[in-house]
Amino acid sequence: MATRIEHRATFPHSAADTYAAQTEERALRARLARIGGDRAELRDHETSEHGARYTLLQGIPADKLPSLVRTLRSGDLTVRREHVWTRQGDRYTGTITVAVADVPGRITADVELVPSGDGCVQTTRGEVSVRIPFVGGKIENFVAEQVTQLLDTEALATKQWLAG
Repeated sequence: MATRIEHRATFPHSAADTYAAQTEERALRARLARIGGDRAELRDHETSEHGARYTLLQGIPADKLPSLVRTLRSGDLTVRREHVWTRQGDRYTGTITVAVADVPGRITADVELVPSGDGCVQTTRGEVSVRIPFVGGKIENFVAEQVTQLLDTEALATKQWLAG
């Protein structure tokens, strides 16, 4: 059984500007340098007038993992995040697929960035699935909590990028 994730962020800028702050190569590299963790890397990146596609790699040191995860897998984790965005008029939709090396599970999410008042709203809905008998649910809850915190941190980084 998967654990649901839902996150909402508001931005005081247009959807187009906010989208650019989340998909432009320079912005992504700056965000990774700031909050990407160990061995953070922009693996690939392409944009067009119709959307964007990029892959982020991020490392999580073993000492930052809960003991339950460390008992199942030793060493640091490498997280691979694949993002695909599509422009649809004045709104943007996307999908995110996350995989962790050597861990039987994944995170998937749908993202929508739409105009709202003088700014825009980004909604992320997804789920965490960890296929490990007996402890998968506990790990899913931990991961869902961490993903929500990461989305908060990334929204703040986007706001700061836009303000800068």
